[in-house]
Amino acid sequence: MASERTGVYPGTFDPITSGHMEVMRRSLRLVDRLVIGCAINIGKGPLFSLEERMEIIREDISEFPPADRERIKVVPFEGLLIHFTREVGASLIIRGLRAVSDFEYEIQMANMNARMDPDIETIFLMASDRHQFIASSLVKDIARLGGDTSQFVSKRVFQRLKAKFAKG
Repeated sequence: MASERTGVYPGTFDPITSGHMEVMRRSLRLVDRLVIGCAINIGKGPLFSLEERMEIIREDISEFPPADRERIKVVPFEGLLIHFTREVGASLIIRGLRAVSDFEYEIQMANMNARMDPDIETIFLMASDRHQFIASSLVKDIARLGGDTSQFVSKRVFQRLKAKFAKG
């Protein structure tokens, strides 16, 4: 193989949703190796700890075919995304877009990253209509208020959300 294309799909993944999983599946069509960058991001006050979020991601990707699972690595990161992307040897940042409202922020970030390292490309994958409205923050709000989140997350995440809010 001439050169392996590595992509980074960064996020807080608090919790990982069906939309995130869709972006991961589609990303595997574009790269040889996919690094899931699980942001430490204490500023967002995550519901799940970094260790829990990484474990949940690994559990959810266990459903992927073995050949795809072997191409994915889940790695924590802190600091600038562009630095992390360089550290893992990636040439591509993959960002999922749900709606036009995401685009303004994401394009600013992509342009800043391009200024800091023009050799790293950012690509945007639009969520399918089935997943456009799913946001981790909304999923947490629904779960916190006793709603059914099973159509937005995997069975494992659904159970973890129920357990998290049953303790409250």
